[in-house]
Amino acid sequence: MSKSLYETLGVSENASADEIKKSYRKLARKYHPDINKEESAVEKFKEINAAYEVLSDPEKKAQYDQYGDQMFGGQNFHDFAQGQG
Repeated sequence: MSKSLYETLGVSENASADEIKKSYRKLARKYHPDINKEESAVEKFKEINAAYEVLSDPEKKAQYDQYGDQMFGGQNFHDFAQGQG
């Protein structure tokens, strides 16, 4: 089972916009490729950014809450995030 966007950011499904933003900033700093030299950090950073892109936009968040990963055209979120770059 794939992780949800909420799990990617380490927040609950009823997290406020401020909680989402705070968690995003903490994780983005931790996994930023300029700071974290581990090879897996780049992919993790992309996933964090893609999750925040959806959850920080009230309209996209509402769609995700309603449709889940189906809003990514049948791909799961992590496949979608890996295509970003």
